[in-house]
Amino acid sequence: MSSAIGSVDLIVLVVAVGSSIALGLYLSGRNTSVEAYLLGDRSLPWWAILGSIVATETSTATVLSVPGEGYGPTGMRFLQMAMGYICGRWIVVQWLLPLYFRGTLSSAYQVLGIRFGEQTKRTASLIFLVARNLGDGLRLYLAASVLQILVGWPLPLSALVVGVVTIVYTYFGGMRSVVWNDCIQFVIYMLGGVASIFVIVANIPGGWSALWEFCEANNKLQVLDFDWNAKYSFWGGVFGGAFLTIGTHGTDQMMVQRYLSARSQRDAGRALLASGFVVLAQFALFLFIGVELAAYYSQANLADMPEKADQVFAHFIIHVFPKNTGLVGLMLAAIMAAAMSTLSSSLNSSASAVINDFIIPIRQRAQRELRPDALLALTRYLAVGFGLLQILIGMSAQNFGDTVVSNALKIAGFSAGLILGLFALGVLTRRVGQLASLVGCAGGFVLLMLAQFVAPRFDWVISVPWLALTGAVSTFCIGYLASWIVPAEPQTQETR
Repeated sequence: MSSAIGSVDLIVLVVAVGSSIALGLYLSGRNTSVEAYLLGDRSLPWWAILGSIVATETSTATVLSVPGEGYGPTGMRFLQMAMGYICGRWIVVQWLLPLYFRGTLSSAYQVLGIRFGEQTKRTASLIFLVARNLGDGLRLYLAASVLQILVGWPLPLSALVVGVVTIVYTYFGGMRSVVWNDCIQFVIYMLGGVASIFVIVANIPGGWSALWEFCEANNKLQVLDFDWNAKYSFWGGVFGGAFLTIGTHGTDQMMVQRYLSARSQRDAGRALLASGFVVLAQFALFLFIGVELAAYYSQANLADMPEKADQVFAHFIIHVFPKNTGLVGLMLAAIMAAAMSTLSSSLNSSASAVINDFIIPIRQRAQRELRPDALLALTRYLAVGFGLLQILIGMSAQNFGDTVVSNALKIAGFSAGLILGLFALGVLTRRVGQLASLVGCAGGFVLLMLAQFVAPRFDWVISVPWLALTGAVSTFCIGYLASWIVPAEPQTQETR
């Protein structure tokens, strides 16, 4: 296959990718313990945590599929989700963040272990592991599909390249490498987004004035929609987005691991709150790119238009972006940066969940604790193993329907809702014990499956923003009702 990028673009791409590996190797010498490898010795500055939080939740799905939302009928209304994200972050800072800074916790789900017991902790951790690796495998696929088109490599090889580069710098550098690479990658993809704004408008006949006329004629800049039945409504965005964020940023190991890497609870809270406003601006940027693309393609009349909305931005990069100027290389680096920032965080947090929620407790119970160097080596091997798993998922993800961002959000909604329901049972009630919490989680999962696969047959569809709320409320209600049949065990402790 022939490559769609020139030598200058390739140099930009290689420099961006090579710097990630170099930084990982540079920081590898500081990882002398598992805590240093997984938490950066709890010494990272708040602004670096801020950059890492934003970059971690920004995958290739944001860079490519969010413009797809702006390109389609949704327009700028997807921005309502980001409003809910800010509300959710405030709740996390006020109610959940203090739980993680009691003592020296290393995993989000250790809180559930203290409150309910080991089985609830492991159940939540397992839900996280399944959802995280499946969702991030989908995100890897989207990055690989663009690399396949631009560079001309087959999809499996493209997924392998993105995955292996990320595995290498995560394996050597640990959490420090992940966080500092996240900050660099955040700058790269934001530069790519800003550059795209000007490149696209320069290719629209009539420029900015024609763009504004198109937006006004097609109602593309409407942000608020109070129709309950809309795909992205104000109510779904604010309430659904808030509950999704409470789950993804309040109970997800990948995010909690960043808070625990901060120097203090105050620094962690500052980083988390500020990240909400940065994400709002970031969503506005990439949604507006989609609106610009809609204006451009409304006049282009091309026969080879992509079938899916989340492929339109990549199509523009390939066919319209000026070649061999470094801009295509910058955009490809931005797409890879978004993918690698999420993937590296996923590998590190997945390894952390297995080590802290399964390996260490099991070995301690058997009175066969691993030596520190053996535990560090095992943690690194686990990161590699999860990386290979996500590569395999990415290679097979082309068989999925719908847009990749919708699939990823559905998975996040499932897991975030169930785990958030468990945390709510632990924090808001005293009578719920381990067995009742597990019954609630199982019941919430069944209801989500019914809502996703059975309800649409009766013309009743729950949109993506409501999934986390549905899962959390159903888990809480079923668990609380079950507690009247199976009261809390004597050893259950209160989490407040």
